[in-house]
Amino acid sequence: MSESEESFREIKEMEEEEEDDMEEDADSDDEEKEEKDSTEETNQNTPKVHLPDQPLEDGEELVMDEQAYLVYHQATLGPPCLSLDIIPDDLGNERTSYPITLYGVAGTQTQQSTANSIIVFKMHNLHETKRKAKKNEDDSEEDESENEEEENATEKQPKLKVAGVKHNAGCINRLRYRQLGSTSVVAAWSEQGSVSIWSMDKSLQKLEEPVFVKPGDKDNNWPREESTPLFKFTGHTMEGFAVNWSEVTPGLLATGDCAKHIHTWKPTDDGSWNVDSRPLVGHSASVEDIQWSPNEATVMASCSVDKSIRIWDIRAPPEKSCMLTTENAHESDVNVIDWNRNEPFIVSGGDDGYMKVWDLRVLSRGDPVAVFKHHKGPVTSVEWHHSDATVLASSGADDQIALWDLALEKDTEETTDNDSGVDAALKDLPPQLLFIHQGLQDIKELHWHKQIPGLIISTSQSGIDVFRTISV
Repeated sequence: MSESEESFREIKEMEEEEEDDMEEDADSDDEEKEEKDSTEETNQNTPKVHLPDQPLEDGEELVMDEQAYLVYHQATLGPPCLSLDIIPDDLGNERTSYPITLYGVAGTQTQQSTANSIIVFKMHNLHETKRKAKKNEDDSEEDESENEEEENATEKQPKLKVAGVKHNAGCINRLRYRQLGSTSVVAAWSEQGSVSIWSMDKSLQKLEEPVFVKPGDKDNNWPREESTPLFKFTGHTMEGFAVNWSEVTPGLLATGDCAKHIHTWKPTDDGSWNVDSRPLVGHSASVEDIQWSPNEATVMASCSVDKSIRIWDIRAPPEKSCMLTTENAHESDVNVIDWNRNEPFIVSGGDDGYMKVWDLRVLSRGDPVAVFKHHKGPVTSVEWHHSDATVLASSGADDQIALWDLALEKDTEETTDNDSGVDAALKDLPPQLLFIHQGLQDIKELHWHKQIPGLIISTSQSGIDVFRTISV
């Protein structure tokens, strides 16, 4: 073989190698492009987590993630309600089977003063949320299941029954329910400055009658009876929002007004109440919330626009009954508090958007044991879970309900690589934050249902929300 032939052969082999390399590069580029297109398609099809302070882009809308809820139902009682409470029932504790039945009471706020009511309601036939699994092309069993669900859709429709009494004393600022012996009573704060105790026995009996009237009918034709309160106190100098029954002493009540005064109500032997006309001395501005101790018969807590949280023992005279105080608990008004039923802690929520946890054993030091700044507006409601000492719920004027587990801590071993696919905004969320429930307007109050694990009921301008998430 000549040198020219050998040289030509080497050149030919080099050209073939270059062509092979180019083909490999092209294949690699195609694979990368397909992977990129697949990733982009996945990102487009994958729902994004929306945080309350993030604006929606054009064409975007909030959609509920059905996989995140075990139960979710909405209802309207007609007029908006500023306050609600859950009515315990005799259907059993720790109920986990479906359908669900629950009872509650709410107070309306209408423009026409004489058109207000205290409403008791029964929500029943509440089934679990239809949580769709991902489909396979040949998943005929799932198709059959969906067809069966469609056929049974009518049978699974949630139902609502309402009844109540007329409250001609104006809008109801806040109310609380209590069973006293065989009588179901509600203490209701009126915008006109009085607090009344009402029997709801007849209204609750109406809920069990085989009659259904849709709430919100233009004739307002649901049972709404004329009634007079069992007892009425007009000794407050102006309206208020703070009211709470003692869980330890039946019939013991406390009410606080916007003029800084707290009055205690003690039940009498004749079924009435003796209200101490001397207000407790301590707060210098509106009393926003009151909570009796879940364990001690004479001890309660209060919070105020004066930024303080106070602990009282009513065995002492009114001017000496304040035992503990933390001044400047928040940067502005302290709106709500709740007393942990299992540990010596109180949680507070303020106009500053902060939620703080206080150890009662060192309350006077003025240092909370935990501080959370998640809500983008005033905190409107807080409540500990009744059996899990570290779990609580909060709501805010930012139109969200947040579920928390204070036992959780951030994993210090997390690496940047593990977080690379996580939205930066999500990484900034507190690790104790379990869940955010959105889609409501002007949330006023929430409560855990003590007989149905994990179930929360809330009231807002949007109506009544009943839900349980996969997180609690």
